[in-house]
Amino acid sequence: MIQTNVKAPADSKVASTIAGGFPWLKFEPELEQQFREEHYQNIRPRVRIAVALALLTVLGFALMDRWVLGQVPTDVQERLRFTVHLPIVILCLVLTGRRFFPRYYLPAISIGAPLFGIGSVMMVMDAASMPQALMASRLVLVAFFFYFMLGLSFRTALSSNLIVLGSFVLFAITNRMPQGTGIYVFFTLICANLFAGAGCYALEYANRLNFLERRLLNEVATRDALTGLLNRGAFEATQLQAWSGAQRRGGSLAVMMLDIDHFKAYNDRYGHQAGDQCLRQVAQAVRRAAGRATDIVGRYGGEELIVLMPEIDEEQASHVAESVIAAVRALCIAHAASNTTTIVTVSMGLAWVRSAAAEVFESAVRRADMALYEAKAAGRDRWLLAADLQTQVDNVVPLIQGKR
Repeated sequence: MIQTNVKAPADSKVASTIAGGFPWLKFEPELEQQFREEHYQNIRPRVRIAVALALLTVLGFALMDRWVLGQVPTDVQERLRFTVHLPIVILCLVLTGRRFFPRYYLPAISIGAPLFGIGSVMMVMDAASMPQALMASRLVLVAFFFYFMLGLSFRTALSSNLIVLGSFVLFAITNRMPQGTGIYVFFTLICANLFAGAGCYALEYANRLNFLERRLLNEVATRDALTGLLNRGAFEATQLQAWSGAQRRGGSLAVMMLDIDHFKAYNDRYGHQAGDQCLRQVAQAVRRAAGRATDIVGRYGGEELIVLMPEIDEEQASHVAESVIAAVRALCIAHAASNTTTIVTVSMGLAWVRSAAAEVFESAVRRADMALYEAKAAGRDRWLLAADLQTQVDNVVPLIQGKR
């Protein structure tokens, strides 16, 4: 368990999920998708072995019926074994391959598992020449296999087993299974589902909690605890990957540098706790305005924030800059100590890079930083666009003032 003295980012969805619990074994959509992708990637080798064991089990029972029990399976049992059980298991074994597993295995097994279970029930009902209670013991194996071996979620495993249980009751009535045998087998299956279901639930809960705790530790290591944005080190590592990818593609990028106007005066007037809250609100407003999944937002230091936007043209970057300025104004945080206006505002420098292959991240940051200070000198509460690197003459950067 994560120790309670570990300080999570202020707006961490992971921390709030851990605190609130997840008794229904489900997260909010984005977190749920991340869990499923990671979980199913991790369990694929184990599931492949389990499905291979299922194949051996089907073949093993075919031999046991003939050579150990000395019983010749009926035509119905043979058809079910070779037209339902074996095809389902072989197909699922193929789908546990690396290429197919993420996309095809889970839909296939979600349908195949109940069909396999119904086929098993039908084989039990057709066991006229051998004890039905003995045959029905295989349904207990089916139940445990569904809950623990096939990589099914608790919900899917439970629904599959309920279908098997329901089909058993239906076939027991319509096939006139002896009442005592039917009740005995039904009670056994109920117990098997209670025991295995409880274990499956506990296992999935533990897997989900483990996933959340790893995510939380990662957030603590990479996120700024106050703002929830990437910290300086994590931002540098992330931008390195993004910039390298853009260099290979020859793609365009934009870098924003911004800070809160007269932030020291705000702290002096309202206190540092209010200053922390102000910075937190501004950071979240910036993250919402730079809302593309590929945008990288970090706290660069103090009240200074940085945004890297891959694969963006100059006009789009300008729209984002306008949105950021407007989003901060829309917070309407009172700032009586400001010499600019009566509310909290930000100043911003924007550097657009036509091709990542022609410039390095550090030079783009320098241009954005110079534009930021020019925006401050021009009166604050605005953004300025640094011209292309190629147009620089003697380290003087021409600037285009953003619209107010």
